[in-house]
Formats: sequence, C-alpha cells, structure tokens
Amino acid sequence: MTIEPDSSFTLVSGDRHSEVPRTLAEPVPQGLGLIDQFGLWGNLGVSLLGFTGAIFVLQPNGGGTPELSLVAALAAIFVGTVLGTLAIAFSGVAGARTGAPAMVLLRGVFGSRLSYVPTLINIVQLLGWGIFELVTIATAARVVEPGLAQWVYVVIAGTITGLLTLRPLGAIRILRRIATPAVLVVLVYLFVQLLRHPLPALAHGTWTGFWAATDTVIAVAISFAPLAADYTRHSRTPRTAFWGAFVGYGVTQILCYVIGLVALVTVARSPSDIYGAFIAVPLGSLAFALLAARELDQSFADVYSTVVSIQNLRPLWDRRVLALIVATLTTALALGINIADYENFLVLLGSVFVPLTAVFIVDFFLLSRERWDLSVRARSRTTMLVSWAIGFVVYQLINPGYIGWWVTMWVHVGAAIDFHAPSWMSASLTSFVVAGLATLVTGTSANALLGRRSRADGPRDPVDEA
Repeated sequence: MTIEPDSSFTLVSGDRHSEVPRTLAEPVPQGLGLIDQFGLWGNLGVSLLGFTGAIFVLQPNGGGTPELSLVAALAAIFVGTVLGTLAIAFSGVAGARTGAPAMVLLRGVFGSRLSYVPTLINIVQLLGWGIFELVTIATAARVVEPGLAQWVYVVIAGTITGLLTLRPLGAIRILRRIATPAVLVVLVYLFVQLLRHPLPALAHGTWTGFWAATDTVIAVAISFAPLAADYTRHSRTPRTAFWGAFVGYGVTQILCYVIGLVALVTVARSPSDIYGAFIAVPLGSLAFALLAARELDQSFADVYSTVVSIQNLRPLWDRRVLALIVATLTTALALGINIADYENFLVLLGSVFVPLTAVFIVDFFLLSRERWDLSVRARSRTTMLVSWAIGFVVYQLINPGYIGWWVTMWVHVGAAIDFHAPSWMSASLTSFVVAGLATLVTGTSANALLGRRSRADGPRDPVDEA
C-alpha cells in the first residue's frame, strides 16, 4: 500500500498481548483471531431494540396496515441482513489492511480536513446511541428486578461501560470467551420455547412493503459500518476481519429479528409485550437478564468508537482519558434527558452513513485501489463529497424519516421535481447504488484529469495523484 511515510500505521502482526495504543502515533497490535471477531460481531448483532424492531418488518408501512406474510418477513430479514452486513465486512477489510480506525480512513476519501465533517456527525450519533443504550439497559434491568431505581442501573451500566472501554481488546476477548456462547444458548432457547406456540400459515399476509421492510433491516446493519474498522484494524488478517464481521453479525441479527417476529405472531400483542413474552417462558427471567447484561457491548462500542473518532481530530490525545470523559458524559446525559425524543434524530443521522459507506467502498476497492493518503496533510477531494451528498439526497427523497418539519421539507422537494417514490423502492439500497455510481463517475473523471495534468507537468509523487 502506498501512502505518505508519516501517515502509515506500524502494524504488529499477531500481537496478542498488547492493548490498543494510547494515541494514533503508536504501533497497532493485530492479534484478534477469527473467533475473537466472531465474539465481537456476534454480540453486536443482538440488541434488545432488535427484538421490538421486528414490528417494522412485520408492518413496514406502519400500524393498522396489512402485515407481511411470514415468508415475506423472513425473506426481508435474510436479504436485508446479508446486504447490510456485506457493507460492514468490506469496511472492516479496509481497517485490517491499513491499521487505521474508521474516521481516519475517511481522510483517504475526502482529505484530512473534509473528513472532520463525517467525524463530527459520527461523534454526535455515537454519543446519542450510547445514551440510548444505557437507558435501554436500565429499563430492561428494572423489568427483571424493579426493586432498584432506574438511575442506579444507569450508573452501574455506565461504570461498566467505561471500564470495558479502557481495555477494548480485553473486552473483545471476554465477549468471545463468555458472552457469545451464553447469548447463543439464550437465543436458541427462546426461539425453541416460542415455537411451542402455533404459528400462522406461512403464506398468510402480503408481500406489499417487502422492500420497505428490507430497508429497515439494511439500515440497522449498515449503521455499524462507520465503526467497523475501529475493531477490525486489530485483526490478524483482512480475511479474518471480513468473515468475522459477516458471519458473526449476520447470524445473530437474523436470529434476533426472527425471535422478535415469532414472538409478535404468537404471544405478543405489540412490541411492548415482547419482553414479557420472554420472561413468561421457563427460566425466562434468567434468559432476559443475560440479554440485558449483554447489551453492555453495544454501549461499549458506542463509547469506544466515539473516543477513536475524536482521535481523528486530535491524534495525540490519550484514548484512556477520552474514554473516561466520554463514558462519564454519556452516563450523566442518560440520567438527565429523555432520549426517546432524540431517537428519530438518531435515525436521520444514521441515514447519512448509508451513501457514505458506498462512497468509501467504491473508492477504496475500485478507484484508489487501496492507495490512500491517510496523513493529516491529505488533500481535499470535493468530488467524493458531491457523491456522498447525491446519495444522501436520494435517501431522503425516498425515506425522510419521522421528524415532522424534515419530512415536510423533503415532500415539498419531491413534489417540486415531480418525484414520488414507489412503495417497493428501498432508500438504503437505492442511495447506496446511486452514491456508488456517482463515485465511479466523478472519481474516474477526476483521476483522468489528474492523469492528463501529470503527463503535461512531468513526473510527480504518485501518492499525491491517488
């Protein structure tokens, strides 16, 4: 890989003993094996919000609308998970090959200064989701044991999250050895117990809204793409990074959604009843308690990736100090704000990263062919910013989310250009493809122009032309 000398990351292949370096100027240990990556991504593929989110697959057009058939819903879960997880896996490969965390990799896409734009958005998004996860953990804990006040559970969860973030590679190995086997046992157990109830006919229902349901599943998976390289950069090989993320995350997200779906069509009258359905099965309280405790890996990932994102702005800041500050801030905000009012804004921020991931993958693997300048002097590439913006606009025209004034604005924009998205159109898929194609066109044109200038001006450093 050809990059400037001061931008390269010193990789320590197979180093299983070192922790994540304090700053971005220190050697990067690459000691995580395939099972370690399975453990991390297998846990991240499970979420308490994923179980209740199955309602958006079953009724993709909202409450009171026709439900998808079980066959259609299962197909949407499978297709959406595979497509979304491929984006995670390819993003992870870039981290393993360069040793760079996710937001630093964006220096190669946009240049150093322009990479601050998605970095700041990512920090806001991750901080919000970290708060949301702490509230979710505390709420779930009170379902199991209502004897303690919610703020106590928030503080406990925030403290454990901060401790895990201080030693992230150690935390990943704990997930591999302890959490992942327990979670898989719990998921299979709940699935078997729920299947004891009669299922409706597999074909009963509709396929209308299939792509909208698929879009929801894609969006959940692809939301982890901006975090992937933060962890896969410590993989022993790019192949380990790819398959660990693809199989680990894919299998557990499918299980999570399927269990939520089965609960909805058998015993739960609404998403709010799903947790109660879990607790009602034999040993259900224990199983649900394990799932609630496992949610700590989500808050860990949110806080740690916030820290690494900040290091793109300040590479020499100590990640351990940042971890304590971010974990404390996240806990304090979880105690003081109503994060439910923020959820729709977080979904909107998440839509930013669908086209961004397309631009990233196309440029890294096809255009630049892994020849990126990742230094703090990386030149700005505004053409990539344009491709990202085009994909974002397409996403919003199809699915502007749920914030009233924002939805109204994009409805007016669509009416002005006479665009009305058909019900089958997927915002995630369409914006991803459009952003990818725009990157190919603008990137190829820019490279051709640079090539002509290079031939006219004489030999220059090939890195500057990448």
